[in-house]
Amino acid sequence: MGRTGSVPWSARLPRRIVCLTEETTETLYLLGEQDRVVGISGFTVRPAEARRDKPRVSAFTNADLDRIVALKPDLVVGFSDIQAGIAKDLAELGIEVYLFNQRSIAGILDTVARVGSLVGAADEAAALIRRLEAGLEAVREEGRSLPRRPRVYFEEWDEPQISCIRWVSELIEVAGGVDCFPELSTAPLARGRVIADPQEVPRRRPDVIVASWCGKKFRPDRLRARPGWDDTPALRSGCLYEIDSSEILQPGPAALTDGVRRLLEVFQDWARRVAS
Repeated sequence: MGRTGSVPWSARLPRRIVCLTEETTETLYLLGEQDRVVGISGFTVRPAEARRDKPRVSAFTNADLDRIVALKPDLVVGFSDIQAGIAKDLAELGIEVYLFNQRSIAGILDTVARVGSLVGAADEAAALIRRLEAGLEAVREEGRSLPRRPRVYFEEWDEPQISCIRWVSELIEVAGGVDCFPELSTAPLARGRVIADPQEVPRRRPDVIVASWCGKKFRPDRLRARPGWDDTPALRSGCLYEIDSSEILQPGPAALTDGVRRLLEVFQDWARRVAS
């Protein structure tokens, strides 16, 4: 009769992981643990090799349960209460599920640490966190060279108009800007960030408008046509920008690297425009 704990620790780590959202897939690849990933979200765009090589088994609020079961995962990882229904269905099928709930820069870094712990790569995760923190500090330092901090309206969706979530609001600050709607950013769900009165945007006088319409192409002409917005500083100077949602609206490493860098580039372009 075997003793409790006789199975080696490394053998008890999950070997077949299905990721229901992109950021855990990206994190596992950055940790060098990509061989554990056996299924991914259909919305995954990074890393490119994951989208090319791994079967897509879920969207964001629904999943192909039969396909996931066929992959024989020993762990499925997802995001927040938005995927609670999928998690419940999988749990009822006897599959272990872990839902992360990161909504801030600190939460994203904590999730990297937890993913590392789940696969026995705590040291690699700690090194990745140090790199991410160093990159954020470098952006923060560059942002300090701006002539002043631009007021920023970041729009996640246009109908209805939805302002940015917390980690994006924090990244705006890191890159040297000021979020026009910081009080909305802490709402975890999009419905809590709806701007009830569209005229509140021009009243807050944004210098820069950044759109990231969750995969839908930004249409500056539609924004310019909004009644009462024509005298907004951002429209007068033409400081209307788009950042792809895959770069900034996934709560994972990409937002802390590509996303924040794109914000910095936007603010630097704004500074050049207003200086000329």
